[in-house]
Amino acid sequence: MTASIGGADMPVVITLLNSYSGWALCAEGFILDQPLLTVVGALIGSSGAFLTKIMCDGMNRSLTNVILGGFGTESGAVQTTEGLVHTEIDVSGTVAALQDASKVCIVPGYGLAVAQAQKAVADIAKNLTDAGKTVKFAVHPVAGRMPGQLNVLLAEAGVPYDIVYEMEEINDEMEDVDVTMVIGANDTVNSAAEDDPHSQIAGMPVIQVWKSSHVIFMKRSMASGYAGVDNPVFYKENTDMLLGNAADTCEQIKQGLMQK
Repeated sequence: MTASIGGADMPVVITLLNSYSGWALCAEGFILDQPLLTVVGALIGSSGAFLTKIMCDGMNRSLTNVILGGFGTESGAVQTTEGLVHTEIDVSGTVAALQDASKVCIVPGYGLAVAQAQKAVADIAKNLTDAGKTVKFAVHPVAGRMPGQLNVLLAEAGVPYDIVYEMEEINDEMEDVDVTMVIGANDTVNSAAEDDPHSQIAGMPVIQVWKSSHVIFMKRSMASGYAGVDNPVFYKENTDMLLGNAADTCEQIKQGLMQK
């Protein structure tokens, strides 16, 4: 059943199978007359089912659509649209942009979790806040590999809860943002989900980072995201790419802000 499913659908399938295992344990508890197995199985099954629904809602897709038809592209494949050219920025340029901004939005993704850069990002946010700037974090409902992963990482790094916003809250303010730093996110900020009805992620709610004045993408390379879909935001006039390891670049940005 899951052989043809891949890409960004796989976490949904994992939670669904986890739910199945819980209900199987619950049934086993009934058969063996073991109340403890029944209760534990019911908890596992229901929690897996709830998480599956949350992730499907976050992608604006039904569970049937996920099971019967995945994204159908290879994960991590480079799919740069022919004829489009991206522009790059260095660490010093990023530091200057942040210092000139009055309102900054930071959008973390799975790449931040992989690089373990949350502490450096938290220090960057604190430095900017101490300088009198407004800093907000925008977290997509299905950012990372499981819902809530990025929220936990930011909390562990000491980011105040009141500056962490959900997608629906931050999209209304995006046009007023001077600089948006996207750290390791891709599919959750892909404008093709809204602009291209033929896109494989069409209809998926995304954070509208392209509406801010200046977008800085921090990625290892120009490779596509987990869904294997190219991101048109990379090539917009107000977008710059800061390529490299997020842990290293975030640390350099932090040091640059502290020196000026």
